[in-house]
Amino acid sequence: MKVSRHKKTRRTKSACVAALAIGGLLFALSLDAGAQAATTTTTFAHLTSSDVTWVDQNVSFMAGGVKIYATFRHPVGDATSVPGVVLIAGSGPTDRNGNSAVEPGPINTLKTLADWLSEDGVASLRYDKLGSGKTGVGPFASDPDSVGIKPFEQESAGALNYLAAQKDINDKLLGVFGHSEGALFALLLATGHAGSVPAIHALGLFEPLSNRYLGLISIQVKAQVAAQVKSGQISATLAKTVDATLKSAIKQIRTTGKVASNLPYGLDTVLNPGTAKYLYETDKFDPQALASAVSPSTSVFVTCSNADIQVTCAEVGRIVSGLSTAGDDYDFVHLTNVDHVLKVDPTGSSTNYTKNLPFSPVLKAALKKFVEKNL
Repeated sequence: MKVSRHKKTRRTKSACVAALAIGGLLFALSLDAGAQAATTTTTFAHLTSSDVTWVDQNVSFMAGGVKIYATFRHPVGDATSVPGVVLIAGSGPTDRNGNSAVEPGPINTLKTLADWLSEDGVASLRYDKLGSGKTGVGPFASDPDSVGIKPFEQESAGALNYLAAQKDINDKLLGVFGHSEGALFALLLATGHAGSVPAIHALGLFEPLSNRYLGLISIQVKAQVAAQVKSGQISATLAKTVDATLKSAIKQIRTTGKVASNLPYGLDTVLNPGTAKYLYETDKFDPQALASAVSPSTSVFVTCSNADIQVTCAEVGRIVSGLSTAGDDYDFVHLTNVDHVLKVDPTGSSTNYTKNLPFSPVLKAALKKFVEKNL
């Protein structure tokens, strides 16, 4: 692991003691009314001291007219308020624990981050975003194609406001950690685009979406097509046709917010009338530009890995460049042999995301240092 630290000299910190898609292609939105609801059993976690117990409490809050279901991990038996972090899941029907209705088993990326944070004395709120878990599709069941970026902005802002209002949370020490696509919404919160929220003290960007959304889809599709040409699965002539179709579809979405249905060559699994509005609206935001607008009072934790097949360290470097432009304090953690969902896997293969592999102990240690310093 390599950690690049950048610290501003003009600010002194107080010493105070998060798919892209799951799968081969990037799925921006999947509203599945039949998705399985998240478990709602209250459980007690580990002890961080002899007199403090951490509990997973099932809660809910309203956001944009939708009831969002969530898990609030917090201490009981201690009158002292603690820092709090909102955890935001990646793309697709990904629930509060980081699990997807389209995957064959649990992944638990967000649940693991919540575990790590409570070990370090930090509370967290993780939620079933629209289209996942117990939240489901809500009022959009009759017209899922109408879903754009706003409901996801509203639920992330609602989560932070809910967390800040809890009596055992120190609302002066709040964080937002986003994984994959969730990092985009963390950046939108931190830069004021997602609505009125309390000040964010710490920002976590775990294997973040680092390009404009449609640009990233183009990169991923082209990489897959190139691999198929190399292996002899398709001809170079067909590859050019796919590329031209892709360019035309992306141009149509960026221009009109719409796209033709039934695109050939499998492109309709990503670019279709059901995803067009969402992609049109999210594509307007460049993560690098958002990073350059993050407040100098916010400390940032950014990760990338050589084994991540969804986003490269070079791509994440765009976000770091934006943070550098802003003069922000940040830790840029370069991981080795860690996949996109933060598990130790040198192959980085998406087929291993649901396997019972260990989460990165190196990442856990780096996050602990960041949290101890900044929350």
